Amino acid sequence: MGWVSAGDYEVALEAGKVVCRNGKGRRLKSVPAKLKEDPAVVGLRQLTEWLDRHERRCLSDVEQWMVRSLPVPTAVLARVWPDPAWQTALRDVVVTGADGGVAGFLRDVDPDRGLGLVDLDGDTVRITPDIVHVPHPVLLEDLDELREFAVELEVRQNVEQLFREVWHRPADLAPDATSVDTYAGGVFKELRFLHGRVTQLGYRSRGGYAVCPVVEDGAAVEARIWIGEHDGYDAYDTETGPLGWTDASGRALTAAEVGPVAWSEGMRMAAALYAGRDVEDEERAA
Repeated sequence: MGWVSAGDYEVALEAGKVVCRNGKGRRLKSVPAKLKEDPAVVGLRQLTEWLDRHERRCLSDVEQWMVRSLPVPTAVLARVWPDPAWQTALRDVVVTGADGGVAGFLRDVDPDRGLGLVDLDGDTVRITPDIVHVPHPVLLEDLDELREFAVELEVRQNVEQLFREVWHRPADLAPDATSVDTYAGGVFKELRFLHGRVTQLGYRSRGGYAVCPVVEDGAAVEARIWIGEHDGYDAYDTETGPLGWTDASGRALTAAEVGPVAWSEGMRMAAALYAGRDVEDEERAA
C-alpha cells in the first residue's frame, strides 16, 4: 500500500502498523500525536483492525474445514488463493484426494493448472481434482511419518494440523461407557477462572459445561465437560468433571458411538482446561 497524505505528513501501512514520514520524506519513529484523529490515520487503523479480523476468520474457516473434514471444491481454493490472508491459512496444509489418500502439502492454486503440491516423495506436482479434503490429523494413518517429513521440508503450518495433539479411544475402554474421567478433578480456586479459561481457549460454556461442537460424517456431536454453573456468585472453587459426548438431541453417546474426530477434539478440550488447574490445591487435598 502506498503513502497517503495526512496534513503535512504522509502515512502508510507497513507490517500491520501505521508508519509516518514528513514532507521531506524522512521516516519518523512514531506517528505524531496531532495526527491521531486525522481521517487518513483513523482509516488506516480501522483497515488494520479489519485485516486482523479477516486473517483470524480465514484461519478459523480452514480449521473448521479440517475439524469437520469438509470437502473443499478446488474452484473455491482458486478464488480465495490470491488473497494473502487465505494463502497464509492454506499454505502447507496436507490435503487428501477423493480416495482419502494423502496428495501432499499445498503450495499453490491456479484456476487453470489446478493445485501445486509437494508430494510424499518431495517432488513438486500438479493435480486437478474437483474437490479435496483438509483432513483432521487423527484420520491420518501415517501421522508420525508425515510429521517427520514436514520437519525435513521445514513446513510451517499456520493452521494447526499435523502438530495438533490427537487422542485415540483406548482399546480397553468399555464400548458402552458414556464418559471418561481422565481429566476430571482439576481444581480451580475460583469458578470465574475456569470459565475464563474456557473462553480464552475458544470454547463455549453452557449450563455448567464447557462444550466443543463437532460435525463428523454429517452428524452433529457435542463434547462436554462439567466446569460448574454460574449462580451470580462465582468466587467459590470448582473442579472439572468427567467428559462425555451427546448427539444433536442431547442424548448421551456411548464410547462406541463417538467418532475419532469428536473423541480427539473432546479430549483436547478437556486436557487444555485441566492444564490450568491449581496444582498446589490438589496436592494439599491429597
